[in-house]
Amino acid sequence: MGAGCSKISVCWWHSHLKPSVLKSSDLENPGKNERNALPSFTEYSLEELKSATSGFVSDNIVSEHGEKAPNVVYKGKLSNDRWIAVKRFNKSAWPDSRQFIDEARSVGNLRSERLANLIGFCCEGDERLLVAEFMPHETLAKHLFHWEAQPMKWSMRLRVALYLAQALEYCSNKGRALYHDLNAYRVLFDEEGNPRLSCFGLMKNSRDGKSYSTNLAFTPPEYLRTGRVTPESVVYSFGTLLLDLLSGKHIPPSHALDLIRGKNFLMLMDSCLEGHFTNDDGTELVRLASRCLQYEARERPNAKSLVTALIPLQKETEVPSHVLMGIPHGTAPSTEPLLLTPLGEACLRMDLTAIHEILEKSGYKDDEGIANELSFQMWTNQMQETLNSKKQGDVAFRAKDFTTAIDCYTQFIDGGTMVSPTVFARRCLSYLMSDMPQDALGDAMQAQVVSPDWHTAFYLQAAALFSLGMDTDAQESLKDGTNLEAKRNKK
Repeated sequence: MGAGCSKISVCWWHSHLKPSVLKSSDLENPGKNERNALPSFTEYSLEELKSATSGFVSDNIVSEHGEKAPNVVYKGKLSNDRWIAVKRFNKSAWPDSRQFIDEARSVGNLRSERLANLIGFCCEGDERLLVAEFMPHETLAKHLFHWEAQPMKWSMRLRVALYLAQALEYCSNKGRALYHDLNAYRVLFDEEGNPRLSCFGLMKNSRDGKSYSTNLAFTPPEYLRTGRVTPESVVYSFGTLLLDLLSGKHIPPSHALDLIRGKNFLMLMDSCLEGHFTNDDGTELVRLASRCLQYEARERPNAKSLVTALIPLQKETEVPSHVLMGIPHGTAPSTEPLLLTPLGEACLRMDLTAIHEILEKSGYKDDEGIANELSFQMWTNQMQETLNSKKQGDVAFRAKDFTTAIDCYTQFIDGGTMVSPTVFARRCLSYLMSDMPQDALGDAMQAQVVSPDWHTAFYLQAAALFSLGMDTDAQESLKDGTNLEAKRNKK
């Protein structure tokens, strides 16, 4: 994703970064530029949005959120060729249509270059839909955690932090300081490669899932006590995003703070960044993250302070974001759907019976090196017992006796004499069949550790994540599995 770059006119600073250090109104409505001009907030008909999304076809799903009944986001194209993102809520999310319309209009009044702005809504019968600007270059999570070409540059990470802080300051100045479940999936990249904060998290509604749907380890402590989101809670979540940017991973704040207190902050840093940042800059960003993550909410900085702290840290300010990101400039979103293989399709549908059938048929052909290891160790009693556990597990797995399969595979794994990604995969499915999705996710991840390029491990992670209600993560795992399988089939 990173790319070498020549010096570009320094006036880029004035048009992209400099306005943000002035008053917040400078970030409002970028309509001075005809290409970027946004329509006024609009009420769309259900028919218009059906047409734009090809009837809400699954190929147009770009993200999902929720537990048992997800609220799905689709990409679409209006009759005037404008690309849009359409969030379609579960029917029970907004029973009061007036509340939905008032809330949508309130968020729709916001206009900033730092937001993926809300441009309309639809409220017909039981349907509740929001319409926002479409961001063609995916999420921060994709570019930080699932990058394919090159990791995100240090200067781009600093820019993401600043732009996000500016978005929060703008919203706060407009009376919308509360943001629900701020995380790396809520930060999107526009056609210029600039990061924007999704407007969907600004909608207040207790029935739209939980305010914090991510792991409890990342939830602000006061939210765990009171169940209420405050502006200080949003700053805490901003701190977790700073940790994401520093480490390139989703690290629990408690673990990160232990490293920071022990003066081991370099252990936090993404190894891909080595040699690309100064210790002073790294220390400053770590210090800012730790201030955001203070247990006592009153000890955290406000959004304005975040902006003030981040402006002096900016690097390569004359270089456009799309150059730093190494992404095509001004491209329209792809309309090509993800072409899933039978296993990927089964995981998307959560068809556990079909997954079982595929895993059983594929056998152990993907376990590398184990046959050679067996030939040397077969004669030991310990190895014989371990092999017997695996065989008994396979018999139980074939017979769909998943409780016994779990027990036998666990004996094989605990034996420790050899490691089999297929055994982890089979125990993973056995856990899913036994309604133990957290254990299943652990096994799918272990299978990936043992065999990093094995597509089946990613597919099974997707199935476990779907079971846990983490649909956006699941979609990413499906993409990763599909890409790996396609590469493998080309060989």
